[in-house]
Amino acid sequence: MRDNLPMHLFISHAAPTGPNCQAAIAELTLPNLNELLGQLSPTPPMLGSPDTLTPLAERMRANSLGLQGPDGLIPWAATDAQQLGLTKTHGDAGWAWITPCHLTAQSTHVRMDDPLDLHISTRECDTLRGAMKRYFEEDNITLHPLTNGTWLAFGAIFKNLPTASLERVAGSSIDAWMPQQEHAKHLRRLQNEMQMLLYTHAVNDSRTARGLATINAFWISGTGTPGPAPAKPPGRMDHLDGLRKSALQDDAHAWMQAWQELDGTHLAEQLQRLKAGKAEQLTLCGERTAVTLETQDKPWWGRIQQRFSTASSQQLLQTL
Repeated sequence: MRDNLPMHLFISHAAPTGPNCQAAIAELTLPNLNELLGQLSPTPPMLGSPDTLTPLAERMRANSLGLQGPDGLIPWAATDAQQLGLTKTHGDAGWAWITPCHLTAQSTHVRMDDPLDLHISTRECDTLRGAMKRYFEEDNITLHPLTNGTWLAFGAIFKNLPTASLERVAGSSIDAWMPQQEHAKHLRRLQNEMQMLLYTHAVNDSRTARGLATINAFWISGTGTPGPAPAKPPGRMDHLDGLRKSALQDDAHAWMQAWQELDGTHLAEQLQRLKAGKAEQLTLCGERTAVTLETQDKPWWGRIQQRFSTASSQQLLQTL
């Protein structure tokens, strides 16, 4: 039952690699996090790398849901298709997320704006999907609605095609993350066709007139085929992503403010639950390391010793 499971808070972008945010770690004042660190015990860390298609935070979220797969093949899209009943017709393999986005050609690279900042309306989303649908169908790809910011796509080309998470490219260069497999060249051609279609589309004319960024491309992610259902249902993990936007922008001031807000709300509430005798888990996830701390039974002298030997929040974040 839920009451017997610890409350698990997961904080992504806890220590971004941007130089401004890295320098700001030493200036953070997080009293509730410091107190939690003195009372929760660390478990073995999980390691990641900035070079993987699937970021560490995404891998950990997938694990919490019982989703497994090699790098770049976490079956997010297939899971959505299962929940919508679409796999009854098409099967589990060959699903992908298609995310409309805005790309800007720089002198040395192509940059993607954060798609969450596009604020695509339902009408725009449906209109664009309708306009792009037949081009995808020519490559034997079927588009299905999902959300205003993402569509589901089904096609044999996506089967076993590793793709980079949207988190890898949002607000940064896409060049190193484009699929380079031989059979992916059809997707690169399709991308070029969509850029030409969208360049003069009425949706973008309207967005330009309103001072909004145009939608001139799409990103493919979420590929992968689901494995067997886990024998043990995964526990619930509450993902707190309030640090995300400022971390992606390497905005140290906004990132520090977001951390202080987390400390004064969610972490303060977790500390109170812990003092009331509730079992708690807290995961702090950076780019290279994620540390999970949890309630463990210890004798009173062990708890006192831990409080005096625990690293401060700044010291811990600098290791992530």
